[in-house]
Amino acid sequence: MIITILQVIAAIGTIATGLVSLIKPRAVKGFTGLDAPGPRGVTEIRAILGGFFVALGVVPLVVGGETYLMLGVAYLVVAAVRAVSMVVDKSVEQSNVISLIVEVIFGVILVL
Repeated sequence: MIITILQVIAAIGTIATGLVSLIKPRAVKGFTGLDAPGPRGVTEIRAILGGFFVALGVVPLVVGGETYLMLGVAYLVVAAVRAVSMVVDKSVEQSNVISLIVEVIFGVILVL
């Protein structure tokens, strides 16, 4: 029961991240470091960080079952790539560490 509630919270958190990126694409710069100097960049942020994240969060809530596992695996892969990249790219900074922690927590909750 608790795991199910945490999984729903993780899916809603994914949706929330997507909605912020979709509605206020320039607001993500402060946390992600991504800048969109022109309309093409804004569209990319809306589409990928916005639409894609909304879809990733909505599908488990609507379909259920193994889709939570899929979302969890996706978070864990992103966390693994981020961890390696933080070292290789020398980008160990607060926003990356916070993202890594959230990705690991969400990933573990979602694969349980």
